[in-house]
Amino acid sequence: MANSKYEYVKNFELEDEVMFPNFILVRINGRNFTKFSQLHQLHKPYDENALNLMNSCAVSVLEEYADIVLAYGFSDEYTFVFKKTSKFYDRRASKVLSIITSFFSSVFVTKWSDFFPQKELQYSPSFHGHVTSCASVDVLQAYLLWRQNICHANNQYDQCFWRLVKRGMDFREAHDLLKGAEKCNLNNLLFDEFNVNYNTLEPIFRQGSCVLKAVVDDIVKYTDNGVPIKRQRRKIITVHSKKIAGRKFWNEQTVLLKELGCFVEDIDNVKPEYVKSFEFDSKLMPLTWIVIRIDGCHFHRFSELHEFVKPNDERALNLMNSCAMTVLEEFPHDIVFAYGVSDEYSFILKKTTELFQRRASKIVSTILSFFTSTYVMRWKDFFSQSELKYPPSFDGRAVCYPSTEILKDYLSWRQVDCHINNQYNSCFWKLVDSGKRKREAQQNLKGAQLQKKIEELAIDYNNLPAMFRQGSSVFWDKMDNALTHQQNGKSSESCGRVIVEHCNIIRSGFWLEHPRILEEKQ
Repeated sequence: MANSKYEYVKNFELEDEVMFPNFILVRINGRNFTKFSQLHQLHKPYDENALNLMNSCAVSVLEEYADIVLAYGFSDEYTFVFKKTSKFYDRRASKVLSIITSFFSSVFVTKWSDFFPQKELQYSPSFHGHVTSCASVDVLQAYLLWRQNICHANNQYDQCFWRLVKRGMDFREAHDLLKGAEKCNLNNLLFDEFNVNYNTLEPIFRQGSCVLKAVVDDIVKYTDNGVPIKRQRRKIITVHSKKIAGRKFWNEQTVLLKELGCFVEDIDNVKPEYVKSFEFDSKLMPLTWIVIRIDGCHFHRFSELHEFVKPNDERALNLMNSCAMTVLEEFPHDIVFAYGVSDEYSFILKKTTELFQRRASKIVSTILSFFTSTYVMRWKDFFSQSELKYPPSFDGRAVCYPSTEILKDYLSWRQVDCHINNQYNSCFWKLVDSGKRKREAQQNLKGAQLQKKIEELAIDYNNLPAMFRQGSSVFWDKMDNALTHQQNGKSSESCGRVIVEHCNIIRSGFWLEHPRILEEKQ
């Protein structure tokens, strides 16, 4: 980061480390997936293709992150369990949650056409989530039993509900009939009314899906006589076990025993309140500005692999801007401003927002997930000649700022950082283009006064596009002559129109010209 007088704003960032020896669990859920399933005409009560898509995404997560050894999911939900000794991103809850949610969203969009080749995604799907900090393997066992019990109960209800609806009942009648029904009554209703034996339904519906790392015998080669030679290897498998929290299933899994520990005894009941007490979540301070800052994960590698133009790729920046604008349109009553540079964006939520009851994990994960899936969906709009080679992901965090002046200092800090980094990158790539190796260019610029270097290298810095020098500001505006951003047929009349400008937000002139943006009474 570049040094500036505004860097004091970093003192408002809070650490949220999950302490040893607690287990880290990340649970994500689809946001507005009832609407999503209706719009995409997914089969009811469950669409097997949709469940297999979720499972495929979970497998990709385990492949991408070595510290995750187990995942359990059903419907539009998945829980990821990290090994006990994990130091993944130093165990910071917000970073762990945001990375997993973002990557899962990215893979979901990327793989959609593999499972639904005849159905085009109508809008960006998103997920929200939170971290659970399990104090012991006993709590982990209780958590898994709780989630599988929920899977079972929800499936019983849904199997009855949708069959009643298909037979002619409206939603309210079907709900009233099933309200308060016991498990045995639901099973009897399925059998008596629809001749369906619940226990013969597909295990993926009744028991959910467990994705885990297991030790299996793998054939590595054959002898001259055709005899297979096997070696034990770790492999990711997907099973639909009846009791994932049972000793029999658990203690047969070598990797789980090693990385998580053993279950001493079987348990039959669990109180949800007990497990929920371990959720790692907090409400953000009321009447403070909320900043959600997201950053690309390993975007140096991503930009090299996708051959971004250096030092700035206008297509990549415009893609980021397009995603940011869509985020503002998605949350028109809460997000009032966004500022972005390179692979970073900061979203400003108004002081009075009650979005998700100001729960940090839900706000961060939802915005990050929506941004990520939009990035993947719109890639081809900006890189028509370049295939997306692997799913991109972002991490994020929430920070509260108590006053408008401190918030402005935060935004000034980010724009100063943009300016200095762009000066450095302009010089660096000019040196590389002149024939120097990257290490030589770094040594050449070490401790240098960048303004003098720009003059020495004859870089016409002031005539570079304003987007490179000043970043991008995205906000709501009602001016008739502003460039508008209306996509997907969305109407934003109540809030105005979303625009992007590349201007100086450090000076007071911008805020005087747009006083509505940071009005404290909105």
